[in-house]
Amino acid sequence: MRLLEQKVTEGIGMKYRVAMWAGIGFLVAGCWAFYAFVTTPPTMTSVDPILTFVEFTCPIVFASMHFHFALGLYWSLLANAATYGLIGLIVESLRSNFVRQAHSN
Repeated sequence: MRLLEQKVTEGIGMKYRVAMWAGIGFLVAGCWAFYAFVTTPPTMTSVDPILTFVEFTCPIVFASMHFHFALGLYWSLLANAATYGLIGLIVESLRSNFVRQAHSN
């Protein structure tokens, strides 16, 4: 019975952590969108060094720049949240496997 309760608790905790990853992705994209709106247009050009950081923290921007497709603000926010959620799912799955292996030893 305890093992079942522990697995249910782990599953709920993992869902919340993955949701937090997605929320962080949404916030990161939102902060970059706010930065783009506040700064003058010449600041966000392809030669700007900050764009490298934007591409690193918002993978959808990297994909849209290199594969030449445009995304609106809302789609980029959702896509970045989904990307961070997927990364969070992978990280949390690996983390739970490592924790489970550590407890079994």
